[in-house]
Amino acid sequence: MSEKENKIKVGISIGDLNGIGIEVILKTFEDARMMEFCTPVIFGATKTFSFQKKVFKLGTNFVGIAKASEAVDGKLNIVNAIKDVPNVEFGQETKAGGTVALQSLKSAVASLKADEIDVLVTAPINKSNIQNEEFHFPGHTDYLATELEGDSLMFMISDTLRIGLLTDHVAVKDVAATITAELIEKKIATVEKCLIQDFSIRKPKIAMLGINPHSGDNGVIGNEDDVVMKPTIKKLFESGKMVFGPYAADSFFGSDSYEQFDAVIAAYHDQGLIPFKTLSFGKGVNYTAGLSKVRTSPDHGTAYGIAGKGEADASSFAEAVFAAIKIYRNRKDYKLLSANPLVKADN
Repeated sequence: MSEKENKIKVGISIGDLNGIGIEVILKTFEDARMMEFCTPVIFGATKTFSFQKKVFKLGTNFVGIAKASEAVDGKLNIVNAIKDVPNVEFGQETKAGGTVALQSLKSAVASLKADEIDVLVTAPINKSNIQNEEFHFPGHTDYLATELEGDSLMFMISDTLRIGLLTDHVAVKDVAATITAELIEKKIATVEKCLIQDFSIRKPKIAMLGINPHSGDNGVIGNEDDVVMKPTIKKLFESGKMVFGPYAADSFFGSDSYEQFDAVIAAYHDQGLIPFKTLSFGKGVNYTAGLSKVRTSPDHGTAYGIAGKGEADASSFAEAVFAAIKIYRNRKDYKLLSANPLVKADN
């Protein structure tokens, strides 16, 4: 099979056009060598990209197409997916910005489900202005869980750290009640499968962080760790899964304990995201694990405060593109080997 036929089509949704999404997309693909790794297909509007290219004085070249199936290898392709293209208002939370973000996302997901693109990379949305009758979710992860097959899990990944979340966009007051033995078992199954098929780790070691400070101190600070966490982890370990914990979250990262594991499962959003972004910001990727399709995004938000100033760092977005490509290839290899265990690489 030729290199052209092997080229992975990376679909990209533009997020909030008043944030830094389009800027980091343009900066990522300003380097033409990116086209050697993939064929990018952006769901947006050439008018908006022309405007922002001029604002940021970038030399990124692109071509407009009507649908993803028309994507040209070696080019930055833009599917004109926006019905009414609004003016860009950098740094402003506008209803039009949310409408465009949803139109881009819906078009990209439709193409992903139709196999017109291979993977999806999403630029940041504003979780407030995107809300409407069609989108009533706290973020990309929950929306994609309804559109694609599988059990979704927010998985933050970098070269040195992988953190999954038991509960993602759940209010802190509801976290303890949300975490059940069934939820833990479901999330561990998702993480283990992901590590095996998406990251080529044959026997994953997984650490779980406690729900309460000091994992409850034997019931002194809450009993959820003793009643729910510990028995479930024991059951999983005895079934053959390499699951350990619960560990006290306050010292787990500072002591570099995370380096002993292939993944860490945090009980709630900030317990996992704060250490991840502290240790990996600018190099991290948000991966929606457990779904039938591959979706990644950068580890930052719309960054309204610097939007339009040309200061946005595209490193995390580029990492999201590379991660999607690598995971897609690993998953493809896993499926091939699983279908025929006797398949071996050519000597």
